[in-house]
Amino acid sequence: MRKKLPIGIQTFSNLIREGYCYVDKTKLIYQMVVGGKYYFLARPRRFGKSLLVSTLKSLFKGEQELFKGLAIEREWDWSRSHPVIHFSFGGGVIDSVKMLEKTLAGQLREHALHYGVKLRTSDPASLQFRELICLLREKCDESVVVLIDEYDKPILDNLVAGRDAMAVTIREGLKGFYAVVKESDEHLRFALLTGVSNFSKVSLFSGLNNLEDITLSSPFSTICGYTKSELSDVFIDWLKGVDMAALQSWYNGYNFDGASVYNPFDVLLYLKNREFRNYWFETGSPSFLMRMLLQQKVSAPDLTQYHTDDTLLSTFDVDNIPLETLMFQTGYLTIKVKEYIGGSCFYQLGWPNREVKQSFHASMLDQLTHADSASRHSSMALYRCLESGNVDDMRDIFHAFFASIPHDWYRKNQMANYEGYYCSIVYCYFVALGLEVIAEDVTDKGRIDMTVKLGDRIFILEFKVIEMAGQGSALKQIEEKGYAEKYRGQGDVWLIGVEFSSKDRNIVGFATSYAIGSDR
Repeated sequence: MRKKLPIGIQTFSNLIREGYCYVDKTKLIYQMVVGGKYYFLARPRRFGKSLLVSTLKSLFKGEQELFKGLAIEREWDWSRSHPVIHFSFGGGVIDSVKMLEKTLAGQLREHALHYGVKLRTSDPASLQFRELICLLREKCDESVVVLIDEYDKPILDNLVAGRDAMAVTIREGLKGFYAVVKESDEHLRFALLTGVSNFSKVSLFSGLNNLEDITLSSPFSTICGYTKSELSDVFIDWLKGVDMAALQSWYNGYNFDGASVYNPFDVLLYLKNREFRNYWFETGSPSFLMRMLLQQKVSAPDLTQYHTDDTLLSTFDVDNIPLETLMFQTGYLTIKVKEYIGGSCFYQLGWPNREVKQSFHASMLDQLTHADSASRHSSMALYRCLESGNVDDMRDIFHAFFASIPHDWYRKNQMANYEGYYCSIVYCYFVALGLEVIAEDVTDKGRIDMTVKLGDRIFILEFKVIEMAGQGSALKQIEEKGYAEKYRGQGDVWLIGVEFSSKDRNIVGFATSYAIGSDR
């Protein structure tokens, strides 16, 4: 009888006792615990951080029966049991200092009750935290373990809601609370903070600057998520009939400076439903990211052109949030290439997999146009045009789509006067369909604005704004520069010149031709 899928199970003891599949991460946990004392780990949402924290909690409490057959069983000293203080900010939104203090005090009170100690509840939460550590050390005669899960959620919730001032206030409140960990060094055995983002040590961790950040540490790159071998070994009874190449294309590809891993949330729901869907993406809202994209006038094709160093990837602050940093930490971009230049380490970022790439562009398309129903209605028709080679029909599809964009949206949208706006919309349209799209496609004669591939059909597109380039210039440029030569012998090649008018806010020119020398 096959074990159950641990969908939504974040408590290690429940997972083991109730017979769920468990991917054994205890070898890495052991390396972490014996190799240091204070750690910080950032991973995207629903990536297994809470289960990792729960596993550490059971380990330090000495619950040996839960670890039978796991890698750490024979390595750990089960004769010792440590008191564990476990905080989690996963439930509810903290939108005021009063709510923050109430939340912290409530969790401290629960721990005090559990261990049978009494706190001076009239003190601020930070003083109660310090007192609790001292009392537990004295009562249990063992050093204390502190585990803080989703440490950054109170700040991020306020940022996403547009309450920047409150985010700063909450950050300052948490700074004093987290500083207690360093101040209590003599009483502590181990401490771990986990979250989605990595705030700078100056802004949030100035009082806790002894944390070892393992977010981009190769030895711990797979401590959350499923590797290919883990997936094959642990879920073998669930993989019968599964197209492993498709599963990898949809849900693998996350890289934290080591081996790539699958998104565990996606994998579990796919194995249950046997249907490829955007499970992870649907549980979150990238609205905050989308606002930043519009404000910074970032065109969709530029999102895969990010090159950054490990410093920029690692930290940000409330009033300084680099877009690439936020997109990496929230799981929308991942590491594709790592290289050393002049003694410094640099990373090239890209989409982790098909789910994120398609879903993000569909969401961006909605943000750029506010024509949700029109874009979804046109998608199937557009795909059929490409599939059949009836490219002339694309003009009517795109024209109708642009006409459906609310007039007021052009006025409000900060990208509407930006040349890349039109290219971004078409690019998002194609990518959201799951097609292979190459922006700024390099040839020996120049750069193609966009190349779209569907099987052995290749479509070369050039975009122009007539107020800037004049009518008829788009297709003419493709033909004069011989862009089709790059794809000679690779299949059927179509040339498409698309011309927009910023005044009319629609396509005013659409010319196509079948490339000479293709394999038709």
